[in-house]
Amino acid sequence: MKELQDRVDALETTAAHQAHAIDDLNRIITEQWTIIDRLKRAYEQLSDRVQEAERSARQAGPAEPPPPHY
Repeated sequence: MKELQDRVDALETTAAHQAHAIDDLNRIITEQWTIIDRLKRAYEQLSDRVQEAERSARQAGPAEPPPPHY
């Protein structure tokens, strides 16, 4: 009977450690998704700014030629 109780105790301990590890992993994944979402928004904003700058550069016309002394 003692041997059976030891095995049950070991299984309960293992299950408790695994539950704690799963909770930690879930928390970390949730934090990472928050960061990923924030990075996606920043990327989209930067991409929009670059596209707008490219459009503005095209609308400004050709670049001025350098002065003759160059």
